[in-house]
Amino acid sequence: MARGAMNVPLPSPAELSPLEVARILDTALAEDLAGGDLTTRAVVPPDAVARGEFITREPLVVAGLAIAALTFARVDPRVTFTALVADGAQLEPRAVIARVEGPAHGVLTGERVALNLLQRMSGVATRTRDFVAAVPAGCATRITDTRKTTPGLRALERYAVRMGGGHNHRNDLGAGVLIKDNHVAVCGGVRAAIERARKNAPHTVRVECEVDGLAQLDEALAAGADIIMLDNFDDATTLVAMERVAKHTPRPVIEVSGGVKLDRVARVAAMGVDVISVGSLTHGARAIDIGLDLTITGAWTT
Repeated sequence: MARGAMNVPLPSPAELSPLEVARILDTALAEDLAGGDLTTRAVVPPDAVARGEFITREPLVVAGLAIAALTFARVDPRVTFTALVADGAQLEPRAVIARVEGPAHGVLTGERVALNLLQRMSGVATRTRDFVAAVPAGCATRITDTRKTTPGLRALERYAVRMGGGHNHRNDLGAGVLIKDNHVAVCGGVRAAIERARKNAPHTVRVECEVDGLAQLDEALAAGADIIMLDNFDDATTLVAMERVAKHTPRPVIEVSGGVKLDRVARVAAMGVDVISVGSLTHGARAIDIGLDLTITGAWTT
């Protein structure tokens, strides 16, 4: 493996596919380096050495250290990257999370892509940790993401959700049956959609159905949905729904979705729902401020 990645414990292939990571990094680097690094080539001596520290500038949950390491390794295998903490660590401002050292050309050329991914992933992990922490003690409610991810970065953002203590919903359209409102409209009703799913989907797949009111909830319960998503239910309606679900055997998994904000998580979890899915874990996360402070040594060669 390239030297730049050796100092960081890499996520296992079960956590992050090496093929997917390579695709993402190659795309990101190709975007930034389409014309080479003109500034570095013009002003930095070719024999210069760079040493630097990645420093937090605000509270965060770190995610993406191995991705940053692999970014530098892909630019120049001579660059070394040493992580001082692990993904999932919760840190305060001014913490040093990693050090980088190597040929200045490689460090300077790779730093923006490495920082962009590290800041983005840490932002997702940090936002996720806030939602997970809002679930009251003793509640088994899971906080999950959705497919509202940045195109091309889903694998990294979903990994960051896990580093923040959250869970993942279905990864793609082929990962499970989730009957949404438009499917219901096309099929002519909740029961018809669930029955068609039972008939046509593989036997290994559970059937989830979104409902938009108590009448559709009753229909989904009667049709035997494995998972029922209460979409955009207010607190009062959610409570009524949970009372009806509690009387049903077998009890389906209940997911609440639709604009659940941080200040509502505790109330919804206390009602006994199994899953709260939050699209804003990814689409609403901002990049966390992490700086790379470099020292350059070396002289022009003649």
